[in-house]
Amino acid sequence: MSYIANTRDQQEEMLRVCGLSSIEDLFKDIPQKLRPRSFSLPSGKSELEVYQILERYASQNYSHLINFLGGGFYDHFIPSAVEAIASRSEFYTAYTPYQPELSQGTLQAMYEFQSDICRLT
Repeated sequence: MSYIANTRDQQEEMLRVCGLSSIEDLFKDIPQKLRPRSFSLPSGKSELEVYQILERYASQNYSHLINFLGGGFYDHFIPSAVEAIASRSEFYTAYTPYQPELSQGTLQAMYEFQSDICRLT
């Protein structure tokens, strides 16, 4: 597979370290009907065309069912303002954690969040 970043020698070394003789050995505990299969994508497709094909496959999944992982946080709405605020550079570009002007923004955000949680609960 040309999109795997390691060479054949590296793959063989990894298998040797794991005590396996082939990549198929990695999947021997998985029943055949549950093993990964190829999507049989035709060659020469653009990224957009491949995306559309995979989107069509994904639409066959039962995505309308409720997922109980997360303890009740599965049906929720995240306002677009959250991403806009969380992606502001002053929250994630700490050039040093000891700069008070940087820490102040992070401390203010934590204070506001904790205050809102207190009001909600």
